[in-house]
Amino acid sequence: MLSHHEIATLVLVNDRSDANQLDDADMQSLLEKQFITFERLGPTVAHPQVTIQGYAFLKAVGRVRAGSGKARQQAAFRPSL
Repeated sequence: MLSHHEIATLVLVNDRSDANQLDDADMQSLLEKQFITFERLGPTVAHPQVTIQGYAFLKAVGRVRAGSGKARQQAAFRPSL
């Protein structure tokens, strides 16, 4: 179960808000729950991204529409294991 702060942080990450506005504790919790990951943009720069699990949660609570969002697009290109 996510706290309301974690849900808000997940929504902000999905909306690509400025990472400086996001709470570190909530980001850490979402990372541990595998709802977000960090895309490495350089040796010292990383950008938070919603994972497929995070996208599914947002979709379940009505925060995204089916077929939208970067996580959904990445899922189409992910090789099956």
